[in-house]
Amino acid sequence: MERESMEFDVVVVGAGPAGLSTACKLAQLSQQNKRDLSICVVEKGEQVGAHILSGAVFDPIALDELFPQWRENPPQMTPVNKDEMLLLSTQSNHVRIPQAFVPKSLRVGHEQYVLSLGNLCMWLAEQASQLGVEVFPGFAARSLISDEQGKIAGVVTSDMGLDKDGQPKSNFQAGIELRAKYTVFAEGARGHLGRELFKLFKLSKGKAAQHYAIGLKELWQLPEGDKRYQPGLVIHGFGWPLSDSESNGGSFLYHLDNHQVAVGLIVDLNYANPYLNPFEEFQRLKHHPAISKYLLGAERVCFGARALTKGGLFALPKQQFPGGLLIGCDAGTLNSAKIKGSHTAMKSGLLAAEAVFAELTSHSPADEPDYQSRFESSWLYDELNQARNFTGAIHNYGSLLGGAIATLEYNIWPYLSKKPVPWNIVDPQADYLCMKEKSGCTKIEYPKPDKILSFDKPSSVYLSGTKHEENQPNHLLISSLRIALNNHIPMFDGPSQRFCPAGVYEILECEGGHRLQINSANCLHCKTCDIKDPSLNITWVPPEGGGGPNYRNM
Repeated sequence: MERESMEFDVVVVGAGPAGLSTACKLAQLSQQNKRDLSICVVEKGEQVGAHILSGAVFDPIALDELFPQWRENPPQMTPVNKDEMLLLSTQSNHVRIPQAFVPKSLRVGHEQYVLSLGNLCMWLAEQASQLGVEVFPGFAARSLISDEQGKIAGVVTSDMGLDKDGQPKSNFQAGIELRAKYTVFAEGARGHLGRELFKLFKLSKGKAAQHYAIGLKELWQLPEGDKRYQPGLVIHGFGWPLSDSESNGGSFLYHLDNHQVAVGLIVDLNYANPYLNPFEEFQRLKHHPAISKYLLGAERVCFGARALTKGGLFALPKQQFPGGLLIGCDAGTLNSAKIKGSHTAMKSGLLAAEAVFAELTSHSPADEPDYQSRFESSWLYDELNQARNFTGAIHNYGSLLGGAIATLEYNIWPYLSKKPVPWNIVDPQADYLCMKEKSGCTKIEYPKPDKILSFDKPSSVYLSGTKHEENQPNHLLISSLRIALNNHIPMFDGPSQRFCPAGVYEILECEGGHRLQINSANCLHCKTCDIKDPSLNITWVPPEGGGGPNYRNM
């Protein structure tokens, strides 16, 4: 197919905190060294921030490095003024954990902020544009470009205007080749091109299994003058409702600006019971008195869900390869011991920019930018190294004992030794292998939504602003319908209809058995199906650019 081609020095895939930090730092280095670099950022969301979802408590350490004067013209954010850690012991009781027993990694400092990560990315995109970076929202990078030696040489964006059968419609536009000397992949958790790069260059060889969680979040609007509103209040919780199913994860509730409250639940995707439904667990959470007291009488204004990568240092792949780098949550730089990944993603972007710029200005540039040596000498490596046992401890020993180990490592060990703890705790089993057959599990009956605190999936998807062109190829690919119908239904009772938070997958009875209906227009691009399917039978690929959720202030 004849395709238009555009040439750049650097193409960045993904306008999240990692990708935009890379672009901004590259542009700064270009100006400081009087180099004229062409830099492009391609983003699949209709606009920058449309697909960005996070809690989010934000540590500005990397932003301070990138823009030391950012406080003179800051993005929208609220300083943290109080933080609490709660053990939700039952569906009606809770215990406030004293700060001395909270791992220091989970304590929220008063020089941190609560914000919408989407708004921060819009702010970063503005800075990037002012620095001369070309930012292209609404274009999904669909496939890789490689040269004859196997070096990555850019990406091809999705074809637009194909019908369900893959045939061109009257408005067809072929995808564009974005060619580059170096390509930086910053797609977020479980990026589809990142997944191809893992296979192509064996980036995870010798590494532990990667681990993921699904984060579900809602934004609620409190009435003006509501005395419950405490700007900058941060509450983290663990225990119920996930403790009922012996699953791992935690909850959060943050008071943002403009009388808005963000509430959410993070569910580790190593859960075993196929009847567990993360969306319904989130609906249960909001009925807990420690949470509901802030939501009753407020208006739910937005809903979203997104997978996050939380395997940590043991699962971190090789991040450099011929022609490019894999950074941020695409690689897995989130610090799960802090439940924060924005500052680490940004730092990985800064390191990527330095590594790429060094090769672009070298007399004999190498195929692989030297990211690794910069990473190992950075605070990012030190932070991930200190947190390396957190996910393994929680998965192997549960939230209480695993949390006690984290308290020992963060609160006590530094007084005993200046060296890192001498032990390693790893969970070697991939999340998709953890699901047990339904015969050995208790069926979970979830209450019907009351439409005051709890809601159904269709109304929630509506609040996400999700839209897709209906007549386009399905972007959720089933490798084998036989496995989905003949294996997963009798063994796991069709788990895709529960682990998807948007009602994309439905198991319908029909003459002679069952059929799988895929409502791809509902897809939130959370990637959970790509991660948790017990046979890895579902592959997520990007739809036409601009499709998907349109998050507001998330």
